[in-house]
Amino acid sequence: MNIISTSRLHVKQLSEELHASFILQLVNSPGWLRYIGDRNIHSLQDAGQYIFNGPIVSYATHGYGLWLVKRIEDDAPIGICGLIKRDYLPHPDLGYALLPQYEGQGYATEAAAAVMQYAKEVLSIPIIAAITTDDNVPSLRLLFKLGFDFIGMISPPQQDEELMLLEKR
Repeated sequence: MNIISTSRLHVKQLSEELHASFILQLVNSPGWLRYIGDRNIHSLQDAGQYIFNGPIVSYATHGYGLWLVKRIEDDAPIGICGLIKRDYLPHPDLGYALLPQYEGQGYATEAAAAVMQYAKEVLSIPIIAAITTDDNVPSLRLLFKLGFDFIGMISPPQQDEELMLLEKR
């Protein structure tokens, strides 16, 4: 079932059975490993557990989570985009990642803008947060394009790295 549709994309819930192979590929892609980090997902079973313990639990708990992004033209899964509720942030966090071959084509901006609109209009979430490393220029460009404002630097629990915190009202 599609949660959101745009002119080029469908955004839908992830499934352990249907999407483990895709998630295994995505979380081990160079951009994910560089900017998000190694989640130690190295098998289809690991990927299925990641989907269940993250997005599926979040759907049930919060009514949102990370969703699968697919191209309409060929039904190809190209990435994920959605909202994450982190204990150390006061507002849901916009998250997104694409397979490398789909980067730079406007898909992340299109999916993120649609998720932001859904969050505001359907979920009635007034403020969305975003976190990123200060060297993730493509992500920062996207967030500023969507109207996010820089709030400050934060240090998430059990992490040595400081992250940029941004918010959109």
